[in-house]
Amino acid sequence: FQYGYEYLGCSLRLVITPLTDRCYLTLTGAMHMHLGGSPAGPAGTGKTETVKDLAKAVGKLCLVFNCSEGLDYKMMGKFFSGLSQSGSWCCFDEFNRIDVEVLSVIAQQLHSIKTAKDANALRFMFEGRDIRLNLTCGVFITMNPTYAGRVELPDNLKSLFRPVSMMVPDYALIAEIMLFSEGFTSARSLSNKIVNLYQLASKQLSQQDHYDFGMRAIKSVLVMAGQRKRKAQMESAEAKPLSELEEAFILIHALRDANMPKFLAEDVPLFESILADLFPGIDPPQPDFGVLEKAISMAIRDLTLQHWPSQIEHVKQLHSQILVRHGVMLVGPSGGGKTSVRSILQRALVVLPTIHLEEGNEKGKTIMKTYGKKGRVDTFTLNP
Repeated sequence: FQYGYEYLGCSLRLVITPLTDRCYLTLTGAMHMHLGGSPAGPAGTGKTETVKDLAKAVGKLCLVFNCSEGLDYKMMGKFFSGLSQSGSWCCFDEFNRIDVEVLSVIAQQLHSIKTAKDANALRFMFEGRDIRLNLTCGVFITMNPTYAGRVELPDNLKSLFRPVSMMVPDYALIAEIMLFSEGFTSARSLSNKIVNLYQLASKQLSQQDHYDFGMRAIKSVLVMAGQRKRKAQMESAEAKPLSELEEAFILIHALRDANMPKFLAEDVPLFESILADLFPGIDPPQPDFGVLEKAISMAIRDLTLQHWPSQIEHVKQLHSQILVRHGVMLVGPSGGGKTSVRSILQRALVVLPTIHLEEGNEKGKTIMKTYGKKGRVDTFTLNP
């Protein structure tokens, strides 16, 4: 394959497993025969990320587009026209959500592109227009067979794609490599415990729509653990690596912070018992929320609300989640305190810089001229 020299930035690379190797071979073989690739499997198995990482390996721009029932053949024709002329790759997520009538037209559009590629043509007729053809363009689709509203692809469209089954990723190997990349020396034993924990939790805990024990949830825990490990090493006066016990402490804190906020009250003891069985005799110290708790108390007083320990705990959980996630969803019945928790945290984050500066002054540190300056948190509410 000719390298595309597309600047893609310093993005993270995919963890290579036997499954991704097999997917790479299938996709490159499909490209060699001027066909597309069709990874299929449940959500969170790495279908889209594998296509994106292959594009990065050959220096190509890969656009990801989420398909829906509202797509029509005119919009898809514009997509294919741009891909054919630019030589880019495109990965259509959840391709089997498109209506079957549109899929039949898409099959004709892709067939005309493949025919021009087979003839090594420099230009070809597409949708009544004579356009230039870049032979390095590629089309990939991902499908979720468990999706309720899926559509069976027409046979003439199936023949233009090589299927790849990506049903069960190697969770333990992926977790081990990610922990090693974050600097954990006991990554092998910790990765097995994480995978066993999520497998047991998915079977023993209650079944809720917002519970997720898949690869995405495991990855978020690993990223959170890596951030905490780097923070602990920066705060430590000694340059020596952390011990296995300290690494276990960090991982347990990450597992609790990532999962406890989403559990129902009756599932919390079950999760704690599973955690105690996998990490016997390890009871990490509770994190220090002294400054944040002081800011929360000030915010509750300013908002003339009552001090409820459970509500304060939810505020701390929300704060820990927004530090590691792009978006956080508060789920609960009407009158459950969702808006109050958000308002308290918003107010606490406004007064938090002031508390930090006051503590620095008490310890005899040099204070800048911005002493007493409050922070700013902008929020807005959407009522659907």
